Amino acid sequence: MPDGSLPELIRTATKITDIATGVIPGLLQTSDYARAIMGTAPGDDLEARVAMRIGRRDVLTGGDSPEFTAVITEAVLREPIGGSVIMADQLRFVRKMSELPNVTIQVLPASSGRWHPAHAGSFILFEFTKTESIVHLEHLTTGAFLYSKNEVAIHAVAVSELQELAMTPDRSAHCITEIIEELEGGCR
Repeated sequence: MPDGSLPELIRTATKITDIATGVIPGLLQTSDYARAIMGTAPGDDLEARVAMRIGRRDVLTGGDSPEFTAVITEAVLREPIGGSVIMADQLRFVRKMSELPNVTIQVLPASSGRWHPAHAGSFILFEFTKTESIVHLEHLTTGAFLYSKNEVAIHAVAVSELQELAMTPDRSAHCITEIIEELEGGCR
């Protein structure tokens, strides 16, 4: 079993599904966006934390890359963290990453009209070839790991439900492009 640290789980998982309800998933963040969200966190080594975050995304482009799916709420995409220019650049990067064969991006529309598991918060489901799946819950200053088969199963069902509610990858890419255009219109 992986040692339970987030970098180790990212490095060893064969499939990662990130349900993002607050910010763009860490594996898809640009350095400017990461700096904008981490700049409010306690600690004085911002650049080291940003470099570590950005370094983790290399796992998506390496030789033995995991299958990565991000289901991102529309609200996350529309919140111009760091300003319109940084957010437009961030969304262009998300769209570019969605072109990788192992990366799938789905947007969960704001107009679903009903409660769904993403309303309960962000989480990441890590799946492995030879060991049990693990769920990571991220909080303001720390994270929590769920190892219980029952808890993991509940989150796996939530992933399936959210992927069904979310836009297709093609429609998601179109939605992201529309939001970029809106942000750029606001930059003029």
